[in-house]
Amino acid sequence: MKTRIKLFLGCLLFAGSLQAQGIYLTNKGETTFFSETPVEDISAVNKNSVSIINTATGDVAVQMVMKQFDFPNKLMQEHFNENYMDSDKYPKAVFKGKLVEKIDYTKNGTYDVSATGDLTIHGVTKPRTLKGKLTVAEGTISISAEFDVALVDHNIEVPKMVFVKIAQVIKVKCKYSMAPQAAKK
Repeated sequence: MKTRIKLFLGCLLFAGSLQAQGIYLTNKGETTFFSETPVEDISAVNKNSVSIINTATGDVAVQMVMKQFDFPNKLMQEHFNENYMDSDKYPKAVFKGKLVEKIDYTKNGTYDVSATGDLTIHGVTKPRTLKGKLTVAEGTISISAEFDVALVDHNIEVPKMVFVKIAQVIKVKCKYSMAPQAAKK
């Protein structure tokens, strides 16, 4: 019986080791957004987005802290966090999904990809399919994508006073360069 338990635990550890070899991660991903209106353009960047991909399963996830978006001026940042995003109540934005395409991660190259999953912003989760580029190069994986987020889809309200200053659809761009994670021993 002890032999079976040891064999089972050994198999679990070995399987976990193999699985870890397909994990690529960054905690320095860049996510930007841009709001264009005739009155004023607003942009911000978050250089601390966490992105992870499991090459064995195609699972992909991205998470960012809303308060880590940097704006050209502090007043914009304060309004974003307090008046629009309620960042204390909804501190993170998250995408969890799965790559649709099968990628050969052993070959360097750039591939058109799409990920189907759930995008959660401002406490509201919506199903989304996001399109982008995935690049395999010298042992790293990079993903870039552009997509739109409609404020109404995530119950983000803009006060009537500044309604003309903020676009109702925000352009989001992301760039994540991920490195392989060492297998656990």
